[in-house]
Amino acid sequence: MRLYAAAPARCVRQVLGDLLLLGWIAGWAWAGRELYEATLELGRPGRATASAADQMAGQFHDVESRIGSIPGVGDDLAAPFSGAAAAAENLAAAGRSQAETVADIALLAGIAVFLVPVLLVAVLYVPLRARFVRRAGAARRFADADPALLALRALTNQPLRALTKVSDDPVGAWRDGDPAVVRRLADLELRDLGLRR
Repeated sequence: MRLYAAAPARCVRQVLGDLLLLGWIAGWAWAGRELYEATLELGRPGRATASAADQMAGQFHDVESRIGSIPGVGDDLAAPFSGAAAAAENLAAAGRSQAETVADIALLAGIAVFLVPVLLVAVLYVPLRARFVRRAGAARRFADADPALLALRALTNQPLRALTKVSDDPVGAWRDGDPAVVRRLADLELRDLGLRR
C-alpha cells in the first residue's frame, strides 16, 4: 500500500494536505474544548445556588429538630422551619438541574463545534486520499505483473501529444505487444498517477 506519490511535487502536496488536515482537526478539537469549558462556567451560579440552598436546608432542619423537642408547642413552632427547609431543598434541586442542563449543552456545543467543520473537510479530503491509495496500489500490482493494462489505460487517458512521444503508432505497438513501447506507455500512466516503476 502506497500512501504518497513518488513524484516529489505531488508527494509534498499530499503530505502538506495530510498535515493541514491534522492541524484542522487539532484546532477544532481545541476550539470545541474551549467552548465546552466556557459554557460550563455558565452553570456556576446553579452550582453555587444548590450549595447555598443545601446549607440553608440543613440549618433549617437543625432548628426544626431543636424547636420540635420543646414539649407541648414544639411541633407548632417547628412547622415554619420545616416548610423553609423544604423550600430550600427545592431551590437546591433547581440549581443542580440548571447546572446539569448547562453541562449537557456545553458538551453538545463542544462536540458540534469540533465535528461539523472536521466532517465537512474530512468528507471532501479523505475520499481523495483513499482514492489515490487504491489507484496507486492497483497500478503497482499491474505494473509489476503485466504492464499491458496500464499501457492500455495510457492509450485511453493520455493526450495524443504524449502518446506520439512514446511511438509513432502507439496503438499498433501495443497490439503487437512491443515490450519497450508497452513499458513506456505504462510508465507514462504511472507518472500521471504520481508513481514510478
